[in-house]
Amino acid sequence: MFQFSDCPRIARIFAASLAALPSAAAAQPADSYPSRSVRILVPYAPGGATDIIARILAAKLTDSLAQSFVVENRTGASGNLALEAVAKAPADGYTLFVGNVSTNTINENTFADTLSIKPSRDLVGIAKLVEIPHIIATTANFPANNLAELIALAKKEPGKINYASAGLGSYPHLDMEKFQKAAGITLTHIPYKGGAGQMIPAIIAGEAPVAFLNLSSALPQIRGGRMKAIATTAPSRLPELPDVATMAEQGYPGIGTNAWQGMFAPAATPKPVVDKIYASVAAVLTNPEMKASLGKQMMTVELSKSPQDFTELVRKETQGWGDFLREAKIKIE
Repeated sequence: MFQFSDCPRIARIFAASLAALPSAAAAQPADSYPSRSVRILVPYAPGGATDIIARILAAKLTDSLAQSFVVENRTGASGNLALEAVAKAPADGYTLFVGNVSTNTINENTFADTLSIKPSRDLVGIAKLVEIPHIIATTANFPANNLAELIALAKKEPGKINYASAGLGSYPHLDMEKFQKAAGITLTHIPYKGGAGQMIPAIIAGEAPVAFLNLSSALPQIRGGRMKAIATTAPSRLPELPDVATMAEQGYPGIGTNAWQGMFAPAATPKPVVDKIYASVAAVLTNPEMKASLGKQMMTVELSKSPQDFTELVRKETQGWGDFLREAKIKIE
């Protein structure tokens, strides 16, 4: 027979049942994910490092999760078109983003007045993927073979030498701004919305014969004799380019970004789904054969410890780039 003395016990049972519901509901999306095709948006044209790592992961995730992961190159507005598309997509794990330092930490500062989102707020980091050393690359027949010769040419004809970047406010742009200020020279900026996929043809053709460029994109062209390197941003000389002196060796320490590529999702994506994607990505990148293969393409696997760890890194770097831009008084119109 029901007695009033049973009420507290029944209330506790009911409360415990309710408390269990959210975790069951939260687990459900990950249990069935993915049940259809997943888009991975890349903010640059095919051919650059961001596109390369996105396509490698898409193929491997298609195999491991038994659904198609399809790369979609959506260029324009220094990566902002793709950023906004992903941030405004349904937060269900079916629209992902592979970006880098430029798109996910710098753009929030340089395009604060025009960007309709805040990447550090409206996207959640899934995983830091790889890091890539950078070089100053030039056209194969460019008359300068080191920084001193480049500086001499630039001082002889101020503004006559064009340099390429992945867009206004990208780290190849800002790194070259730092170098120009330190060297006391003036170069002319030519931004390419398609990233390395468009920068490389421009460098090879001599349209914009100088650029900070990641070695993953540049090395095949250097080996093929279509481009050369005159400096590396790495802390020491690279085995692949033993005769190329570092920025520090040539008198410009600290200039050049340690660039990473990372995967993101809309901020409200359920944590169990984010965690499942992270686990799948981690399984791909920690495979010894995959690490060796990426290493041959000058991509060093630097997997973040967790999605939360990567999200915090992105927020910290976003703040750091904001501080630099304010101190340097660089404004992107």
